[in-house]
Parts: sequence; structure tokens; C-alpha cells
Amino acid sequence: MNAFDRYAPFIQDFIYSHDWESLRSIQVAAADAIFNTQDNVLLTASTASGKTEAAFFPILTEFWENPPASVGALYIGPLKALINDQFVRLNDLCEEADIPVWHWHGDVSQSHKAKLIKKPSGILQITPESLEALLIHKHMAIPRMFCDLRYVVIDEVHSLMRGDRGGQTLCLIERLSRDFSLGGRGSATVLRGGLAPRLLATLAAWSTSTTRALRHSNEDL
Repeated sequence: MNAFDRYAPFIQDFIYSHDWESLRSIQVAAADAIFNTQDNVLLTASTASGKTEAAFFPILTEFWENPPASVGALYIGPLKALINDQFVRLNDLCEEADIPVWHWHGDVSQSHKAKLIKKPSGILQITPESLEALLIHKHMAIPRMFCDLRYVVIDEVHSLMRGDRGGQTLCLIERLSRDFSLGGRGSATVLRGGLAPRLLATLAAWSTSTTRALRHSNEDL
């Protein structure tokens, strides 16, 4: 079965409605890795190459087939503006399938955050700093929020790995895994391949899964 046929019907409809003639090579490779293995996945590609869709099409298909009992995917992004942009993109995609998309940072309303805490589900998009604050200030809610966490998606990882925020992100992921016995896999979307060795070591530190690096083919550009 090819990648398109494996996707959930609402994703197939999305592809048709946006007049895509074909999937990018990074999307096909990511679908194979996520659907057919337990590997962590590192995606390296240029801007606007379809990395977001490559990571989330298989994840959303799994959630459509087998909805998680809590937040199922944790998306960590370096900037509030990036999270807001991705929130709109993912929310439009997920709305038809009734898969909630949540975002959490200083500009998000308390009512939105309260709804997530009351009924954790779907995808949570958050910055490292907000994730740390969430773990500290809402620690009693954390086990229920992340009891069925399956994926961690780290976006723009090169910007996180430049300084202390990379170490902060690592510690937060390790804390979730250790304190709440969380499993799952990591999927990182990055713009440059030079940081791949460091990220592979990062993923290996919190997961026993093999890590697979997937690079975008120039013929797709």
C-alpha cells in the first residue's frame, strides 16, 4: 500500500482539495518510517518542502484510527509566532476529523488552556519555556494530560540546539519520560542536516528506538 492510500480519508480529501499532483519524497519516506517501523525520525529539508505534512499526516492517520486517551502528540516549537502559524494550519486540517489542536504559551487565553486540562486530547503545541512552566505549575494534571503521549515533534530544532534551550528541551522530554512512564517516538523537522548527529544523540537519550534520518530529495524542489 502506498503512502497516499495509507493516509486517513480526511487527509486524502485535503490533498485532493489542494490539487497536489503527488507527494514529496520526504513525505513518502516519512510515511514509511512512521507507519511501518518504531524508529525515531529526523526530517531534514529546506523551507516550504512539506516537512510539517510529512510528520503529521501519518500521526493524524493513527489518531483517526485509534484516538489517544490524552494528548497524543507534543509539538515543541521555538517561537510563539511559529506555533500560532502551525496552529492555524493544523487546526484547519484536523477540524473535519474532530482531532483537537491546542496551543499553549503566554498569549493563549486561560479558557483555552482550561479546556485542554479538562479534556486532554489531540495535539499540543508549546514552547520549551511554556512546557517547563506547565510541568511545574500544573504538575497534578500532567499524568492525565500525557498518559497516552505517543509522539514528540520538535520543529526548527537547529534554533533550539544553538544554546541553552536545547538542553532545556532535552531535560523536559526526559522528565516526561521518566516521571510519567511515557513512551512514544520523536520526530524532528529541521532545516539543515549538519546538526543531525547531535539530534540523533538527543533522541537516543530519551528513547530506546532506532533513529532514522530522512533527507529531502533535490528533484522535488
